[in-house]
Amino acid sequence: MVTLRLSCPIIVKPQAKLPILGLARNQQKHLSKLPSSFPASLYICSSQEPHYPIPLFPPVDQSVAAVVFGDGSESRLYPLTKRRSEGAIPLAANYRLVDAVISNCINSNINKIYALTQFNSTSLNLHLSRAFSGILRGKDGFVEVIAAYQSLEDQDWFQGNADAIRRCLWVLEEYPVTEFLILPGHHLYKMDYQRLIEAHRNNKADITIVALNAIRDKHPGFGFLRVNPANQGKSSRKSDSVASGNFPSMGIYLINRDSMSRLLKEYLPEATDLGSEVIPAAISTGMKVEAYLFDGYWEDMRSIEAFYHANMECIKRSNMRYNFYDRDCPVYTMPRCLPPTMIREAVIIDSVVGDGCIINRCKIKGTIIGMRTRIGDGAVIEDSVIMGADFYQGEDIQSSGKCINHKAIPVGIGEDTRIKKAVIDKNARIGKNVLIINKDGVQEGDREANGYIISEGIVVILHGAEIADGSII
Repeated sequence: MVTLRLSCPIIVKPQAKLPILGLARNQQKHLSKLPSSFPASLYICSSQEPHYPIPLFPPVDQSVAAVVFGDGSESRLYPLTKRRSEGAIPLAANYRLVDAVISNCINSNINKIYALTQFNSTSLNLHLSRAFSGILRGKDGFVEVIAAYQSLEDQDWFQGNADAIRRCLWVLEEYPVTEFLILPGHHLYKMDYQRLIEAHRNNKADITIVALNAIRDKHPGFGFLRVNPANQGKSSRKSDSVASGNFPSMGIYLINRDSMSRLLKEYLPEATDLGSEVIPAAISTGMKVEAYLFDGYWEDMRSIEAFYHANMECIKRSNMRYNFYDRDCPVYTMPRCLPPTMIREAVIIDSVVGDGCIINRCKIKGTIIGMRTRIGDGAVIEDSVIMGADFYQGEDIQSSGKCINHKAIPVGIGEDTRIKKAVIDKNARIGKNVLIINKDGVQEGDREANGYIISEGIVVILHGAEIADGSII
């Protein structure tokens, strides 16, 4: 039980609850070193409150460093994460998931960005180092990858986000920043972090937690902090409506440098998780914890279905929930020297086509076509996500896009193949006359040995899988 002594009124109802991701799990772990009976303050503000152009001092580009986590050991997007971390998953034909978060930092004038990676991180590490090495160079900034490591003092890998930050403090504290912005690297949203920083500093907070001011589906991963009329707070797993003051945490934390150092080094030297251990400890020690409510679009990619729908949002004619075409808030990614897409007598409706594709006489509707995708004559593709390929097949592919090596199925979509409501991972080889339509209406199916699974009715073809001519899925 945690008692909250509120030094000013908060903008919630008496029975309001502030959910913090994972708060209910292991809340009391490692609290033996904490002082007992410290008061705490909890404040709530909104990203939609009137914004006044108050210059931030010290300037954000000099005083705030972002710490981005691009992966996790328990991915919800398998099999897309079989060979890569969540942040490295291709998105909207030309991008990776992590690009959205890094771009938020750049557009918010945060130019010191650390990416802490560990699980299946090779693809993510390569992308980050190649994509952003030159973008911030003129601003005295950087995107620095810190891969998990073992040392004489620590023989294990990172045990969680709190453990990773603690073990990397010797790098993170190299620059005299005043706050650290902790960010998951696999969420899709646009946010001006400068407004978050302004609210944090105006309220003189030690920690600010960003929460979503919108109704979300109930999810067992969320924990909640309940504030009752007696100003007593306790964690809860119960989920109610936003009308009752229930705000899901986005897993984003703005933490003062000194506060984070004290919490991770002195009070909680063995804590592994920010949400379930560090935040409750901060409240217990009397630190001022603020909730900042975000009102925009946010997708946390909690499932294959969520990832699929996030891609489908990119092809809407109106009410596009995430705008990749916003010139004021561009999405940065790796610059590539690819040829323009070649289209031969194809019918393409409400779709997005990436660079370097070879599209023959086919029909495409409501689909994302990733880079270097080859689509044969007579193919019909609807409501799908095709991630494309990492390479061309050189001599095996003529300029027409047809295969002249008949010994193997080429990378891409074969002739007269039909695909509907599917996700085709990179470098997949789909033969001729294949049907990928979930003909039996299966909701969940594990056929990984055959190169695919079905998740929530969506067929997912694995990275590099080969689907033989005439197959029916």
